[in-house]
Amino acid sequence: MNMRTNKVVEDLTSTMKIDPDDYSPITSRDRVSSLGYALAGWLYMLRRQKNTRIQTVASIAVIALALWLEVDLTGMAILVLTITMVWMAEFVNAAVEAAINIAAPNLHPMAKVGKDVASAAVLLGVVASVLVGLLIMGPPLLARLAGS
Repeated sequence: MNMRTNKVVEDLTSTMKIDPDDYSPITSRDRVSSLGYALAGWLYMLRRQKNTRIQTVASIAVIALALWLEVDLTGMAILVLTITMVWMAEFVNAAVEAAINIAAPNLHPMAKVGKDVASAAVLLGVVASVLVGLLIMGPPLLARLAGS
């Protein structure tokens, strides 16, 4: 292989050669521990992040409304995926903010950019979920309200 090809191969395989145990004080050794860390993160979000409490109520309300409207299985699956997308964006936003707070404890313009962009990802997910919810539940809701 030529030098350019070697460089490309090295770039593609370099990350997979890194052992996280060499750099992380906490790595899970088994699936039960991994599940525990994930649940701990979710509980942290519910306790410390106000938006996730709002999302919990909104998620339950949307699913209840969809059940009342007798949304079909495909529509329900799309709603669940959309709700999950917003939750995931919120979780990633909190993780980004925590990492930035550690890396840049003092105010820095790029720290602000990182936090604002992560927050914008959540907003994008929320806007998309509202549009999806209206598309799926709007027509049957209007029909119910009109008495059809």
